[in-house]
Amino acid sequence: MVDREGRTLSVGERGEIQLRGPGVMLGYYRAPELTAASLSDDGWLATGDLGYRDDDGFYFVTGRSKELIIKGGENIAPREIDEALLRHPAVLEAAAVGVPDRDYGQEILACVVVKPDRTLTRDELDRHCLRELGRYKSPRYVRFVDALPKGPSGKVQRMKLAEGFTP
Repeated sequence: MVDREGRTLSVGERGEIQLRGPGVMLGYYRAPELTAASLSDDGWLATGDLGYRDDDGFYFVTGRSKELIIKGGENIAPREIDEALLRHPAVLEAAAVGVPDRDYGQEILACVVVKPDRTLTRDELDRHCLRELGRYKSPRYVRFVDALPKGPSGKVQRMKLAEGFTP
């Protein structure tokens, strides 16, 4: 685990997961720029995965660096917002993404699928988010949708969440 400056992090601290060893790639085929951006001189591969290591040495992936929402210079993991939204009893699925914002650089858009037998208002969801996340991490924008866009593996395609979005 390393921070944004490449410093090794302690147990429990969140950062980027890096790997090194005989099974790690030597580089990208005919792409020296990509190789230089991903591999350090001493062979560490920057995976782009964010996470932490626990006291027993287990690693936990909490998100991807490319998916980070950068609001007012603060890094916010979309997964943290997703998990808070999913704790609401009326929410079936949820995913957050950053959208451009003139004042903060990015703001938070949450796309929410409500359970078929439930109802949920924006007001109820806002109150829930304030309790769970605080004002700064609560979504500014919410879209109630029938389904989240997913790829063949079933993973939510976050970049598609913001398509066609206008505040």
